[in-house]
Amino acid sequence: MQHVLRIAITLAVSLFLTPAAQAQGVSLQDILQDHAEQIADPSRRTVGETLDALVSTGHPELPDFLTRWQNREAYQRDSDGLFVYVEDEDADPVVLLDISTGEAIGTAVSREVTQLRPNGGVRRVIGGALVQFQLAAEEPSTRLAALDAIADDPDESFLPLVEARLGVEEDPTILARLEVVLPGLVIAFAQDEQTRIDAIRTLDGNVSLDARATLNRLLSTRRYVAETLPDDANIATILEPGSSALSREDAYDMLVQAELAPPLISRAQQRDILAANVIDGRVGGIPVATLNTEAARDTAYAALVEADRALPIPAAAEIDAALSAHTFFDAYAEASQPVTTAARLTLDGIETRVGIYRFFDLSLDGISLASIYFLAAIGLAITFGVMGVINMAHGEFIMIGAYTGYVVQTLISDYTLSIAIALPLAFLVTFALGVLMERSVIRWLYHRPLETLLATFGISIALQQIIRQIFGTQARPFTPPDWLAGAVTINDVVSISSIRIAIFILGAIFFVMLWLILNRTRLGLEVRAVTQNPSMAASMGINPDRINMLTFGLGSGIAGVAGVAIGLFAQVTPDMGSNYIVQSFMTVVVGGVGNIFGTLIGAGMIGSLQKAIEWLNPTNTLAAQTYMILFVILFIQFRPRGMIALRGRAAGD
Repeated sequence: MQHVLRIAITLAVSLFLTPAAQAQGVSLQDILQDHAEQIADPSRRTVGETLDALVSTGHPELPDFLTRWQNREAYQRDSDGLFVYVEDEDADPVVLLDISTGEAIGTAVSREVTQLRPNGGVRRVIGGALVQFQLAAEEPSTRLAALDAIADDPDESFLPLVEARLGVEEDPTILARLEVVLPGLVIAFAQDEQTRIDAIRTLDGNVSLDARATLNRLLSTRRYVAETLPDDANIATILEPGSSALSREDAYDMLVQAELAPPLISRAQQRDILAANVIDGRVGGIPVATLNTEAARDTAYAALVEADRALPIPAAAEIDAALSAHTFFDAYAEASQPVTTAARLTLDGIETRVGIYRFFDLSLDGISLASIYFLAAIGLAITFGVMGVINMAHGEFIMIGAYTGYVVQTLISDYTLSIAIALPLAFLVTFALGVLMERSVIRWLYHRPLETLLATFGISIALQQIIRQIFGTQARPFTPPDWLAGAVTINDVVSISSIRIAIFILGAIFFVMLWLILNRTRLGLEVRAVTQNPSMAASMGINPDRINMLTFGLGSGIAGVAGVAIGLFAQVTPDMGSNYIVQSFMTVVVGGVGNIFGTLIGAGMIGSLQKAIEWLNPTNTLAAQTYMILFVILFIQFRPRGMIALRGRAAGD
């Protein structure tokens, strides 16, 4: 610590010396040669003085040399002691580089140069010196790395440097980091109690992991046992043996470890002791053949205790007396009670806010999952509602849409452009397949639900096998562009991936488009007419077969678009559609068939409930699916037509 403190002081002095050093034209090589012996063979005890001297020069090339020295990338030429870098350390001979210009100055075989290899202690001291330079670096990432290093290995000498940086820093990300690192240093090293308390209060409302870690360190406790409570201890909790916080067994173990009570002897230990004291077929004068009951073994063991050949077994009354005669408590490692009180109050407020943010984060996850289910289910809701067809191949249309995106991306290297092309192309491909499927199979099976279900299930298997034959069974990469690869982070608690946001926006766009189509176009009018009463619609000149064909194609096309969106974050495999078909049906059933508002509500309920179940039981994701199916079964007992019931088709049927 003293060495690092001296380095901090000399760095401040160097700010005034730097112009002079540059004016004199002193090279870094000349400065290093003045301390060549100490640099070549440093020790933890002497390296601090060497660094003091180097930093005091304020040479602008020094930080790069210190970094390379710390990383064991610096060398010394044996012939003249010149410090150099090498171009390729694995080559032989190596190309030697000038430490100032980086230009080649010759070559040398491995035995002609010596690598500078400081040990771990020396490297830590060098790292402390580098922090001073890194905090003033122009690159924000370098300054941020310096603050991370300070937080990982805090030192009192860093306190004035961090305070000075806080006064001039403009980058908001680094400012947020400074506002946590500085209180941590003040709390750890300030001598005045009120100053530490004020630093703790500055963290109020800060939900970052660093802020919580700083406060948790202050509130760390150790468990003690004593005859009476010590006057100088900062007591956190007084424990009662037999409570949920401290069992009687654990409390007595503490007494034994503190040598305040004799140890308990288990039955197994008792048998081992008896076996070790068998003499001429007897233990304590009792024949071994008679030790076939616990009472006999207790008698033999008591004889060994009287002969001082075994430790006595504490009776229950003795255990109770020992526990009653001592006090068990948790004490803070921090000695100041006002400091721990302030830390506890601040942390409690932060945890309350963290709970609110976690609920918000869980809600975002639920909305994100709901948008995925909405995209996957909206096509199914349309075909199921208008045509009454249970399409078990709906998941395969999602899969085909994902593979369409993959194929487009293999042809177009620009990921953004490939997605822009894949979305409409996937709609057209799956729309055409849907129309083909409706014309060739579905149209002959209307009003025959069992046959329709079996036929579409067979088609789903056939489509999976076709895709396996074309693309194989391995997952295919469908890479999102860079602007979708990250996440929007509000704080250390709340974040959501950019892909999920994009899918939510895509779902909203499709919701608006479908609402406009169904409510503001002639096609939508005819779809609603066929949905409510197909016989009456036919009598009014509407062709129900044409509407059914277009509706099935529209639902299939939307599934293809959903496949492109889902493929950006899920594995593109031949059976990926089966992962969404169950959720799609649950969404449609809960929301109400044939109604986009019902599908939206159903997706929100299914997505939110699934995320809530996963949060309650995070170690078993399969349980969420099971509970969701049970929920749907119970739900349809009370609302068999879903949240928004469709009117008309039941009357028409």
